[in-house]
Amino acid sequence: MSQGWFYWAALSAAFAALTAIFAKVGIQGVDSDLATLLRTAIIGVLLSAFVVATGKWSNPLQLSGRNWAFLGLSGLATGVSWVCYFRALQIGQASQVAPVDKFSVALVALFAFAFLGERPSLQAWLGIGLVTAGVLTLALAR
Repeated sequence: MSQGWFYWAALSAAFAALTAIFAKVGIQGVDSDLATLLRTAIIGVLLSAFVVATGKWSNPLQLSGRNWAFLGLSGLATGVSWVCYFRALQIGQASQVAPVDKFSVALVALFAFAFLGERPSLQAWLGIGLVTAGVLTLALAR
């Protein structure tokens, strides 16, 4: 299996960390829902330019109904997640909100096990348990 995924995942983590910091500063004095809308609009413009510039544009109407359904559900889940995340950032500390948000790591493993038939190794389950313990430790620290 190619290890190229790790490079992109590590970059994702770094940019996700910056997202929390930039968002925490950016939402000061701004409604969190409006801030989420603005962030989403910027992402739309950036990704549109990226897809066109890299020659990856294709007719989305040629996607299957299944593709549309699941990409639509993913988009809805992302939108709700972002609304919740920005609201949590507005009222909580970034150093507590971001780790709790990363509890999604454990939830992804559980959902992938239940719905996708993925079978993490014992070592992977140990890591998932440690992530969960870390989230709880950070969330409950005062």
